Amino acid sequence: MPQQRKRATIRHVAEATGLSTAAVSYALRGLQTSEETQRRVRAAAAELGYEADPIARALASGRTGTVGLLCGSLEDLWQQSLAVAMGRELLGQDRYALILDAAGDPAREAILARQLRDQRVDALVVQPIDPSAPDWAALATSLPIVSIGDPLRGVEGGEVLFDNRTGVTLALEHLAGLGHRHIAVLTPNRPSTPDRPAETHVGVEAARLGLDVRLVTSPHALAGATACAVTVLEPPDRPTAVFCFADSIAYGVYAAARQLGLEVPRDVSVMGYDSHPMSALLTPALTTVDWDLDGIVRQAASLAVEGRTEHRRFVRSPRLWVRESTSL
Repeated sequence: MPQQRKRATIRHVAEATGLSTAAVSYALRGLQTSEETQRRVRAAAAELGYEADPIARALASGRTGTVGLLCGSLEDLWQQSLAVAMGRELLGQDRYALILDAAGDPAREAILARQLRDQRVDALVVQPIDPSAPDWAALATSLPIVSIGDPLRGVEGGEVLFDNRTGVTLALEHLAGLGHRHIAVLTPNRPSTPDRPAETHVGVEAARLGLDVRLVTSPHALAGATACAVTVLEPPDRPTAVFCFADSIAYGVYAAARQLGLEVPRDVSVMGYDSHPMSALLTPALTTVDWDLDGIVRQAASLAVEGRTEHRRFVRSPRLWVRESTSL
């Protein structure tokens, strides 16, 4: 009967590299050691067949190796892409993403955030539905929180923020420059979360540019976004342009226009806001605002893995992709 191979331990890796077990432990977790040391330790661990015991590691370090990712709505195709990319980025740093969907509901968002805390995730990454909710400050006392998009009220954690002021200005100036004055703005945010920076700036910019803007709440899901857009595009108060705070909502506007016998952009111009890859494949291709998903993921994952509670902020600048869905 063949003899079973003895399981390699962290001490074996330490002996092979000439380092202490503590240094090996740090290197395997990407902490307090140089990149060269981390590469050398991981190579030795792979050669020896060493695999960390997740339970023992959690007990020893007080960390579970999991990061909670709370998405505002996974019906939004851009947030689906964010979740996939965050999962891959964290896995590459020996962490696992626990992904939950708030389904556009602020109350559900608060419940799920507390559940992730109770499951002892090492950090929480959130693209908040309600950044002004009072629960965030209390949660931040017990775990590091990284906010994507908008800052959380009362939280001095990590932030990867969108420069929504510039993004909204780019979009509305583009439409105004084409001659549009009557514009519908479709947003996934509810009346219960009226103070989002992007929506607030719509009113400011509309007044500056002399635009007649109507703000309408729309779901991300195609069927719901289409139904909402149908009501917006029906006469007699049909806008000449629709600016959507998510490309997934803009897809509903395309479907509604087709249903009503309208042509984009001849009868109505359409803009998105997050540059989903599918948007370039539409006919006509969608004009949209790009926030660089890969850069967002790298910065948010780095903040989550560091697990620091002090304030660190990155601000993402937008880029306007002008395509065929907007015209005079």
